Parts: sequence; C-alpha cells; structure tokens
Amino acid sequence: MKISQGKTAVQPVIMAGGSGTRLWPLSRAGYPKQFLVLDDSNRSLFQQAALRLVDLAAPDLAVAAPLIVGNEEHRFLVLDQLREVGCDPSAVLLEPMGRNTAPAITLAALQAQAGGADPVLVIVAADHVVADLAAFTAALQQSARLAADGAIVILGITPDRPETGYGYIRSTPETGAARVMQFVEKPDLATAQRYLAEGSYSWNSGMFVLKASVWMAALERFRPDIATTTRAAFEASATDAKFVRPSKALFAAVPSESVDYAVMERCPQSEFDIRMVPLSAGWNDLGAWDAVWQAATKDAAGNAAFGDVIAQDSHNTLVHATSRLVSVVGLDDVVVIETPDAVMVADRSRSQDVKKIVNLLDAQKRTEHSLHRKVHRPWGWYDSIDHGPRHQVKRIMVKPGASLSLQMHHHRAEHWIVVSGTAEITNGDRVMILSENQSTYIPLGQTHRLANPGKMPLEIIEVQSGSYLGEDDIVRFEDVYGRNQ
Repeated sequence: MKISQGKTAVQPVIMAGGSGTRLWPLSRAGYPKQFLVLDDSNRSLFQQAALRLVDLAAPDLAVAAPLIVGNEEHRFLVLDQLREVGCDPSAVLLEPMGRNTAPAITLAALQAQAGGADPVLVIVAADHVVADLAAFTAALQQSARLAADGAIVILGITPDRPETGYGYIRSTPETGAARVMQFVEKPDLATAQRYLAEGSYSWNSGMFVLKASVWMAALERFRPDIATTTRAAFEASATDAKFVRPSKALFAAVPSESVDYAVMERCPQSEFDIRMVPLSAGWNDLGAWDAVWQAATKDAAGNAAFGDVIAQDSHNTLVHATSRLVSVVGLDDVVVIETPDAVMVADRSRSQDVKKIVNLLDAQKRTEHSLHRKVHRPWGWYDSIDHGPRHQVKRIMVKPGASLSLQMHHHRAEHWIVVSGTAEITNGDRVMILSENQSTYIPLGQTHRLANPGKMPLEIIEVQSGSYLGEDDIVRFEDVYGRNQ
C-alpha cells in the first residue's frame, strides 16, 4: 500500500478461525458462528466485522484492505461472504490446523511485513457485535495513533455488570489511555462484583493494536519457540490468488498458545509499554447463548425470538427457530435453538455448558457437531432432505459458472432432476445440457460431473440409491478447488 507522507499505515486483521462450539446447534465446525446471521441486519458477524473497519481511515491514518486469518476449511465461505458486502481482502491466511491466537497473529504480522513495511496492526475478532460504531471507530483510531509510537494497546470494555465469563484488565486511573497493570482470569461472582465496585477493572475484549515489528519483538522476547516455528511455516507458504497457505508440516510444529498467555500477560512487568483504551460501545463477544440473549432485541417480557416463534407466558427466554414454527409455554430463563436436524434446550444460566454436548457428539462420532443438514461447498450447497437404509435425497444448488469435481462412486447410483436453471452434465463419455424438469441417471461406477454454465443458480434434486451412501464414497479425478478426496 502506498502511504502519503505523514500518514500512519494501518493493517486491519480479522481473526476468523474460531469454531464457535458454544453456539451449537446453530454454529458447527463446518459453519462456525462468525459466518452466522444472529440479528436483524441480514449480515453475518464476519461481514459486520469487515464493514466496521471501513470507517477507520482518517487524515493521518491510511488503512489497507483487511487481512483475514482463517481456517483452510472455511476459505470459500470467507471469500463468498466478503464478496457479498463488496470487501476485497488484501490476503487470506489459511491456517492448516488450529494453533490458537498467538500463532495466528504472528502469521498476520509476517504477512504485513512481507513487502518491507511495518504497519500498525488492528486485530479484531470476526464474531463480536458492536452497537455504537462511532465509539468503536474513535477508540480504534486513538489506539492506532498510540501504537504508531510503539505502544501495545488493548481495548478494554467498560463493564456494566459483574460478568464471570470474561477475563479482566486492571489499569491505572489515567483517562484516555491507561497503563495496564495486570491481566486477570475469569473471576467468580464475588470477585467480579468487587472488580465492578472498584472501577479499575475492564473486560478484556481480545482486540489489540500494535505495530507488526512490536508484536514480533515481544513474541521473540517471551515465546521465541512460537516466533521461530511460525516464521519457518510462513516462509514456506504457497500462494494461490488471495490465499496464503503456510506449510502444513512446519505449522504442525508450532506450539498452540493464546495471545494473552504468550505475550500480553507478561508485558506489564517488562520493557514493553502496554496501554488500555476504554470502549463503551455495546460490545458483546457472543460467547454463549446467554450472550446472544443479552445482545438481542427483547419484548416486554424479556423474550428474544428469531424466526417463526410463538411465546406464551414465558420470560427472559431466547428462542431461535430455523426451519419450522417453534412454540413455548411457561418458560423462564431458557434457551431453545431449533435447526433442521437438531434441537437444543438449556437453562440460560448454563449456556456455557453447551460445549459439553458438542464434546459428547464428537466422542460418539456423530456428524451433528460438525455439519448442518445443509452443507456449504465451494461450488454451492447441498441439503439432505430425506434418507433411508438404501436411499438418500438431496437438494443441490450450484453457483453460476461453478462445477463439482469430475468423480465416481463405488457403492451408489444417482438420479438427477433439474428443478431450475441449466445443467451441464458429464455422464461417462457424454456431455449434455438439461433444463428445468429434465433428468438423467448416473450408474454406479460411472464417471460424472455437474456444472452450471448459466448466469442463474442451478438447483437439482439428487436421488442416491445403493449399499453405502457416505460422503467418503467419492473418487475425484479433476477438482478446481484443490480437494484430493
């Protein structure tokens, strides 16, 4: 990025690699909470995070397009959702596997320095909500100016209740940019009440602003092992358009550690100048369903409803209906989440424990912890609408100009019926064009491909029949999305 004389270069970084298990069943490993729409804006949390950074520029701040750090599995979700809101990222760094926030920030810092620059990194999460955008922008701009002079800046949320679900920051009583004295862990209720009464504690937002070189210097000071291993993986990166892929083999050797444990908690007792800029902007990290209820618009009885919901004689309850009418009677302080393949009901005060259900599903090797019935793919999506011992019915959407891989199956045959749009179908040696209400049959073992040559979405109904219908019964011969199975 070319910087005008006197301007500070600012590189926004959006951390988009979380799994969001606490918002199951709406959030799943294959479609985590940052990509969900959880309010009336019709924009996902990730899209809102990207749009909040648009107003960060100022006469003295030159702001680059955002740098995204995310999961390899979600790479096309990232690009699709950014495209929907007109945001073109500077790059998308794809972590081969999760290694927590310290290595993720290190990848971003190395990418930001790759061209010889040393911008101020504005590091935000992809899954937070902010009500007061003006206050948020002003706090980040103040933080960027402090960071340009070498400070490490964290945004501290001004607490309005004795919250036990957040870590806290103890700071000096200075106004504007207080000096951070201590990071403290999530407290019990009595301690949280004391923190609120004392007034010198803020919630740790997890949003940091600092120069790329300052991050690397602090990391090399406190965790040289993370710095060395992450740098090695980054320097062996492969680049594909906007995607930057660190070496999987080398990244596997990177220690998994959070930014707080690796660096931030050590800074107050070191040579690094760490400051806190207060933020009162209606911030919420949506870390559990109770937090979603807190951030939502409620009726006179304190109920928050999403979708087709009828609530009778209920209070302070959250109901989220995805695919059908959900009615509740006589519920107080309860969370009800409905999806096409799973329903979760919990005491709102115990919504943090939803992750225990996810762990049980994983231990039982059930797919509901990782995938929805409707599964998003680089080419579009499929929805498994019916299944039995020897059949499965899917509704499939293919984006304009997209295609599935050239593939075959050992254990199933398929019938395809075009519902809308135009399908280009490879069926063995034949290539045919089918339109609405036309169909074809793919025998077991036949090489085939489905493509959309048109300008409108293609929808088909696929009926599978055979002795085994698992997604792993697929042999790919050609695939433009880089999948090898």
